[in-house]
Amino acid sequence: MCTADCNNSQNESSSLHQLQLVSSVSLRKDLSLAITQIFVWPFVYINVLMLFTFYRKQSFRTETRYMLFAHTLLTDVIFLILTDFVVILSYSSVLMPMAFCIPFCMLMETVSICTPLTITAMCVERYVAICMPLRHSAISTTSRTLTAFLIIWIISYIKPFVDVFILVATVSQEYFLEPTFCYYEIMTPEQWHRTMREIMNISFFVIVLLTEFFCYLMIVLAVRTATVDKISAGKGLRTISLHMFQLILCSLEIIYSHIEEVIIELDIHLYQSLRSFNFITFSVIARAVSPLVYGLRDEKFYAALLYYMKCKQNHISSENRGPIIL
Repeated sequence: MCTADCNNSQNESSSLHQLQLVSSVSLRKDLSLAITQIFVWPFVYINVLMLFTFYRKQSFRTETRYMLFAHTLLTDVIFLILTDFVVILSYSSVLMPMAFCIPFCMLMETVSICTPLTITAMCVERYVAICMPLRHSAISTTSRTLTAFLIIWIISYIKPFVDVFILVATVSQEYFLEPTFCYYEIMTPEQWHRTMREIMNISFFVIVLLTEFFCYLMIVLAVRTATVDKISAGKGLRTISLHMFQLILCSLEIIYSHIEEVIIELDIHLYQSLRSFNFITFSVIARAVSPLVYGLRDEKFYAALLYYMKCKQNHISSENRGPIIL
C-alpha cells in the first residue's frame, strides 16, 4: 500500500515537473516573440513613413541618392515583414508545405541581396558626386537609376533561382510534399550545395566590400586635393563608413545561418531563441542603419519627415532648409 502511494506521489511530482517545464518553455517563447515584434514593427513603421515622405515630394523622386535610399527602404520593409512572418510560424511550431515555403524563401533571399547591392550603388553615387562633380548630373540621371534598380533585382534573383533549379534537379517529387519550417536551408538539402552557396556568399561579400572600400579610398585621396568640397567629402566618408558597417552586419547572416543549421538538429527550442536573437541583431538592427544614414542625417529629408509626422499644414521648414550633402 505504501509502495503504491509512493509511486502515485512520484508520478504526480513528475507530472507537475513536466507541466512546469512546458509552462517555462511556452513563457520563454512568448517573451522572445514579443521582444521580436517590439523591435520589428517600429522600424517597419519608420521605413513606411519615410517611403511616404519620399513619395510625397517631387524633388526626392527625381534625385538619384533619394531614389536609392527609397529602394533600400522598400526592400528592407519587404524583408522584415516576410522574415517576421516566418519567425511567427516557427515560434508557433507551424509546419508549412514545402511548395509554399520555397517562394517565400526565394523572395526573402532576393530582397536580402538587394540591400547590399543598393548600398553599394549609393556608395558609388557618393563617389561620383564628390570625385566627379562636373559629371555627376550627367551620370546620375533618373533613367539610369531605374535601370540600376532593374539590374540589382536581376542579380539578386540569380542566386535563389539557381538554388531552386538545383533543388528540382536533385531531389524527388516527394520532397516537395513534406511539411517543413520555412528557412532557406530547405532549398539546399545537399552538403555540396550548401558549400557552393557559402562560397558564392563569401565571393559576393568580398566584391561588394572591395567596391565600397575603393569608393572610400578615392574620396580620401580627393580630400587631400583642393578640387573638392572638404566638408562634403568628409560627410561622404562618414556615410560610406556607415554603409560598410551595415554591410558587415548583413554579411554576418552568412555565418549565423550555418550555426542555426547545427542547432536546429539538436534543440528546436534553442534554435528558436537563437534565431530570434540573430534576426534582431543581424537583420533588424542592420537594416536600421539606412534610416540613420539618410533619413535622419539629411536635413532636407528630415524636415519633410517631421512635417508629415506632425501633419502640419505649412511646409516652410521643409522647403527652406537646404540639404546636407552626404
